[in-house]
Amino acid sequence: MQTIRYEGIKKTADSTTIINDFLVVEAPLEISINGNPFTVVMRTPGNDDDLVRGLLYSEDIYRDNENIVFTVLENSENNFTKINATIPKDKFGKGYLNKRSLLSVSSCGICGKQSIEDFDSPKTKLSNQPKINLDRLSTMFSTMKMHQHTFSLTGGSHAAILFSAEYEFLTLKEDIGRHNAVDKCVGELLITNKLKSAAFMLVSGRVSYEIITKAFLAKISTIVAVSACSSLAVDYAKEFGICLIGFSRDEKATIYSNPSGVILNENQKTNCI
Repeated sequence: MQTIRYEGIKKTADSTTIINDFLVVEAPLEISINGNPFTVVMRTPGNDDDLVRGLLYSEDIYRDNENIVFTVLENSENNFTKINATIPKDKFGKGYLNKRSLLSVSSCGICGKQSIEDFDSPKTKLSNQPKINLDRLSTMFSTMKMHQHTFSLTGGSHAAILFSAEYEFLTLKEDIGRHNAVDKCVGELLITNKLKSAAFMLVSGRVSYEIITKAFLAKISTIVAVSACSSLAVDYAKEFGICLIGFSRDEKATIYSNPSGVILNENQKTNCI
């Protein structure tokens, strides 16, 4: 259940009305690994296996393509869920040694990190990546909007959508958390063996540093945001070789890093940085 109805009082200049609004569901998911508590993620229920798989991948905890055995330990009526992921100990990545504390806020990737070094960046960057044609953005965002069923009801969910270098739609996921939506996309493409085809990511909100690192680990070379980008996101995108585009709306866009990854139309007013 991704949405739920709540009663409210809607006040306008001329009237006061009792309404029943759809709200996006937010509930905790407690993740254990091999029976040991790992973290709690505030998420929108649905695609929990994809979320966990993508989170473990982006945190460099488990990056093999072999199936993870998921066991639902508890799932209450209010969507408070506990899930265990069984992973061979010899398959753990370095991220498991730097695991975050037991509360991870869905909108903040740094929250729970134990030290500054826990989010230090790698020293490699993406190269020879496909270029994105800005003339395609309008159609890509239209595809995104068409698949945002939870947002159309609630106006309260984020979305991430992935396309191939040939602009083929691969997947879209929605969630209360921006990072969760990205993890769900990555998790689905891992299990369907399509992650290598992902080239372009569009996100419905702003971009912070952790979305950049998730894209980098998944080798997604271009990120396009409807809204703003943080300073650290731009710094990381430059270091990782990712083309980062913000404020993509109304036929405008701002390129913050690696403009060589963009095919520009001379008639489009785009601020390149």
